[in-house]
Amino acid sequence: VQLQAFGGGLVQAGGSLRLSCAASGRTLNNYVMGWFRQAPGKEREIVAAISRSGSSTYYADSVKGRFTISRDNAKNTVYLQMNSLKPEDTAVYYCAANPRSFVSVTTTQAYNNWGQGTQVTVSS
Repeated sequence: VQLQAFGGGLVQAGGSLRLSCAASGRTLNNYVMGWFRQAPGKEREIVAAISRSGSSTYYADSVKGRFTISRDNAKNTVYLQMNSLKPEDTAVYYCAANPRSFVSVTTTQAYNNWGQGTQVTVSS
């Protein structure tokens, strides 16, 4: 499956952005989907993940209550709604597809397809 993430940009602290991840090649309902981010000089980290049906979600503690992951399998698209953005949310955001179970959602090794990344910059 090929993934393309878009929707990033520059926003002031407290603002919102909605990232989208469009898939082609295979239907997304075969995959657990995740959003990761990587800030300069830091390791890539999980932000959120969603099960194949959308019934289960996972959020990193740093984004709980502010970010919402969702998916529309009919449109082969996964979303990340980001509200109350903070400067520390600044990073390149990647979507990724995980063919394994929802148990292994937090590790990058579980994901075998990655989008190209979209830059999110939050100014203070």
